[in-house]
Amino acid sequence: MALSQVDLHSHTTASDGILAPRELVKRAAQVGLQVLAITDHDTTAALQEALQEAKKLGVEIIPGVELNTDVPSGEIHILGYFIDYQDEDFQQELARLRAAREERGRKMVEKLQSLGAAIRWERVRELAVGGVVARPHVARALVESGFVSSYEEAFANYIGRDGPAYVQRFRFTPEEAVALITQHHGLAILAHPYIYDRNGRAVDQLDLEKVLPSLTKAALVGIEAYYAHYPPEATASLLAIAQRFGLIPTGGSDYHGHSNTFGDLGSVFVPIEAVEQLKARLNNPGK
Repeated sequence: MALSQVDLHSHTTASDGILAPRELVKRAAQVGLQVLAITDHDTTAALQEALQEAKKLGVEIIPGVELNTDVPSGEIHILGYFIDYQDEDFQQELARLRAAREERGRKMVEKLQSLGAAIRWERVRELAVGGVVARPHVARALVESGFVSSYEEAFANYIGRDGPAYVQRFRFTPEEAVALITQHHGLAILAHPYIYDRNGRAVDQLDLEKVLPSLTKAALVGIEAYYAHYPPEATASLLAIAQRFGLIPTGGSDYHGHSNTFGDLGSVFVPIEAVEQLKARLNNPGK
């Protein structure tokens, strides 16, 4: 059974997870989750199928999305909850972001081929199962080809930000992501401001004193304080920061199903109060 009844960060085959939407919901029910947010990268294609399955199994689905953005120091990911995902303008914006991802993926494959990797773009596309192409798909192709032995090696040595096959993404700022979510009746949340490995070692930390003022001004309403591999002191630090900036502390496993980098579904404790606070903010946007 899951540690938590709530998981507000998960992925399906619509982006870079390995479970189809229906299977993800089934797994959520099996581990005892009551509330699940599906937050695929730059797409909401999983939501209709997931919502249909959730009705059968009694799992509450929060319609979500995860938008990847760039800043000079790296990447910032913004989650959107309760988004009006059927809005045509919103879908057009997501399509624009996905097209940029596709072009980026092609360029990465070309760079890897020039470095001697025997991978094909067609195989990367197959691994995306018709969904959004992302770096984990490139990493899987590298592992399959025998060029690297693991996802971690693929990112560390080749397709991570400082790697020889890294390609810069289409420029999309965190503030623009927050605005896009807010304009379409969603709640914007800062995803995993800290990253820790399975051994509890800090891998990356955003400078929140620098980042949060502009994001809260843009209408950010929450921050992930509960996340895979966070030691207690990291969560405590983020809870204090959330209180100081008037943000709702949320969290989840970031479940993908294929890497030790993330948690298993429901493995991160997230208090039910996080969902209650999000719903209260949704009903009273000014508070």
